[in-house]
Amino acid sequence: MTFEEALGNAILGIDTLWGGDVMSASGTGRFIADSWFSDAPLPAAYTDAAAERVRGSGGAGAKQPDTGAIGEYLSRVDIPGAMAQVRRAAESFDPLRREYLDGLVVCFETMWDLAMEMLGRGAPVPYTRCVEASTGRPPEPSDPAAHRDRLAELLGVPAGDLARLLEASDAWRKLHRAPMASVGLLGAAVIALFDELTVRHMLPHLPLELHEVPRANIEFLPIRDAWFSGSMNYLGRKRRPNGRPEYEATYEINASLEISLPEFFQLVSHEVVPGHVTTFAYLQNLFYRGKAGFEASVLTMNTRAATLFEGIANNAILMAYGVSEPAQLPDRDLETGVLLALLQDDAKNQSSYLTWGEGVAQPEVAATLRREFLVTAERADKLSGAWGRHPLLGRMYLPAYRAGTRKVADLRRVHPADRVIPALYGAAGVVDIVTIDRVLAG
Repeated sequence: MTFEEALGNAILGIDTLWGGDVMSASGTGRFIADSWFSDAPLPAAYTDAAAERVRGSGGAGAKQPDTGAIGEYLSRVDIPGAMAQVRRAAESFDPLRREYLDGLVVCFETMWDLAMEMLGRGAPVPYTRCVEASTGRPPEPSDPAAHRDRLAELLGVPAGDLARLLEASDAWRKLHRAPMASVGLLGAAVIALFDELTVRHMLPHLPLELHEVPRANIEFLPIRDAWFSGSMNYLGRKRRPNGRPEYEATYEINASLEISLPEFFQLVSHEVVPGHVTTFAYLQNLFYRGKAGFEASVLTMNTRAATLFEGIANNAILMAYGVSEPAQLPDRDLETGVLLALLQDDAKNQSSYLTWGEGVAQPEVAATLRREFLVTAERADKLSGAWGRHPLLGRMYLPAYRAGTRKVADLRRVHPADRVIPALYGAAGVVDIVTIDRVLAG
């Protein structure tokens, strides 16, 4: 088995075990594996006869896992063996790539053990191990004070009066509500703005080969009553007549989402340009040109790479405007929206910490997120419930947003743009939230 086959079996094996389908065009069908755009044949971990049954039943995280299908699947697909082979193969790679792949395997070993826990085949996985696997750091609670105090200043209320601050935040959102009924038109206009800002403030710091890569080839698809606010689905499988990729993606956005227009600006910069779609397009281009290994074509959630991607996305609006702090943005409403978005990501980490680190009940977690992090009632319910109590996302992914955001922000404060921006987007080698330090230290 080649390295590529082993990596494909490791990633898509874990993905299948948790009910994911990388070939699904919808975020409702995808889970851990975010992309498969290499044109390589799908490995046995995806094509095995039992794989479709496992995916269809929701895998190890389902309320009623299909243990028969899972048992049959695991009898023929050796996921631990594939992970071990990836680690062995990586021993011959350069140090940066070896460390990246080792971190990837650490995350997948943790996801494997979490699945075994859910199936009653293994011991409970310590919360600290889960967070350290995906973020490279131990868990810690969020401290919303700085963002909250600045928000209180902008909204003209006393910082210590949380009840008035929540009321003012809700009123501000209502006054600035985005017209979600026209989300397609709105999205196109905001994407055009951020693409132009990216050309102005970021492209000069990137290699010329990346300048012509489409940064925002995306279609907005409204969906109703989803358990998530939105899902960016990077497809990347279309080809031009000359064989080059089209770098296409879709964004399924919850049409029931209550969001202000400034928060929508932050969302577009996060999900599209210069955030996730741009990040994935650049990595696909690097892979297509032979400048990145196979791992750059199978991007994943719940990993250290994903933590970096979330950090890039949450700092994307600042990078687009060429600033390093929300207070430096050119519009105070825009700053308010960014602060509310950052508080929501602090809330994601806090939901994880309270639920899995402290054992706090869901209603109390929801109340804390609403009161102290100023999220909407809808977000408080989903972050404390469907997201926060999910056995995998709650323990490995929710902490990634805050960890990635803080790390990327710190790197941008320390390093000049012509060094840090190429490193973030993989132009100096494919990196994650830990290995990027190796590139920037060199």
